[in-house]
Amino acid sequence: MHKLNIAILSYRSAEFGGGQGVYVKDISNALHRSGHNVEVISGPPYPNLDSKIKLIKLPGLNLFETFSFKDRLKKLYHKRNKKLNDYYEFISVLLGGFPEPKTFGDRVDKFINDNNNYDVIIDNQSISFGMLNIQKNNPFIEIIHHPITFDYKFELAASKKIKYRISRYRWYSFLKMQKKVAPNIKNIITPSNSSKKGIIEEFGCSKDTITVINNGLDTNEFAPVESSIRDPYRLITTASADVPLKGLDYSLKALKQLKKEFPKIHLIVIGKIKEEGHTRRLIQKLNISDSVFFKSNLSKNEIKNLYSTSSIAIVSSLYEGFGYPVIEAMSCQVPLIATNVSSIPELTLDYATLISPKDENAIEKNVKEILLNYNLYKEKAIRGRNHIIETFNWDKITSEYEKLIYKTIRSFKDANL
Repeated sequence: MHKLNIAILSYRSAEFGGGQGVYVKDISNALHRSGHNVEVISGPPYPNLDSKIKLIKLPGLNLFETFSFKDRLKKLYHKRNKKLNDYYEFISVLLGGFPEPKTFGDRVDKFINDNNNYDVIIDNQSISFGMLNIQKNNPFIEIIHHPITFDYKFELAASKKIKYRISRYRWYSFLKMQKKVAPNIKNIITPSNSSKKGIIEEFGCSKDTITVINNGLDTNEFAPVESSIRDPYRLITTASADVPLKGLDYSLKALKQLKKEFPKIHLIVIGKIKEEGHTRRLIQKLNISDSVFFKSNLSKNEIKNLYSTSSIAIVSSLYEGFGYPVIEAMSCQVPLIATNVSSIPELTLDYATLISPKDENAIEKNVKEILLNYNLYKEKAIRGRNHIIETFNWDKITSEYEKLIYKTIRSFKDANL
């Protein structure tokens, strides 16, 4: 296999903004370690990449950095060489939309057209009109972690209020574009069979265009810290507060019940909380403010240390295209309770305690079971870490990526003879 010039596209890649920034950093490192020249082309906020990976910044307006109309107007005013795309982005955000996948797609389409020196181009989930233009002239692969239609459906189900539902309709208006674009993409990578099924059903894609390749994990970065002592009353979860998809409400309600028997029990939440949002109000209503601690903007080392001092990890999600918190917790050898939905059983196999979603009683029951029989579940967690090492190591995952990349390049050349 010869060295390739690979471009990885990402419409936003914040280091602490969730899975997208993590994925872009990890996959660029993995392909670089395999001997390829990798460049990341990203809109703001930008990723924190390894020093050996070239970052090409493709500035947008980055309007979600502020919620002040005056500040947003300043961003538009000070943008040099403004294009129609910039005005579209500003007006769309003003009306409650999320235009970044489309506007980034248009910008990167022009950039690639002017700087076409790549053997293959991989886009991270923008699924935009610009990608169809890029696909015409380049070997191209689209990464779809999961159809965002699921996020939209869960958010609509969370409230019957008309104002809220209209705001969700506006925000997710980019899905109309993605539903048009996705069926015309020739090569798609998705990280789970559950996501593949969702892409076929929600986007109308052919199963023959979709290849399942798990996301990888550096199991040396996510490993139990031998010197750490696990707090028997510390639970840990990862969840974006006020995002219904993550099911945090059920972990909080379970914590309320557990405190009756275990007064010292508490929950670490890796994620941000909106101070005036639903989650804060629920915590106050349950009277557990002194037992829930939110931690955000953490390095991988800080996350590893939190896992290593926790006795049980909980993933109470209602849906996961690919659950990084699942494999991170298992890699850190923490006994895990997780919902039996979407991709999660694919990741855990028999090495976690699986429960039905939306069931705080099941969380409570199984936390008690693990605490009372901890040595048994500790052994299960050790086997779980071995499973993660064997299944999700980056050498294995990179090899699968390379097979599809070379196949995509050959198919493109054959079609253009």
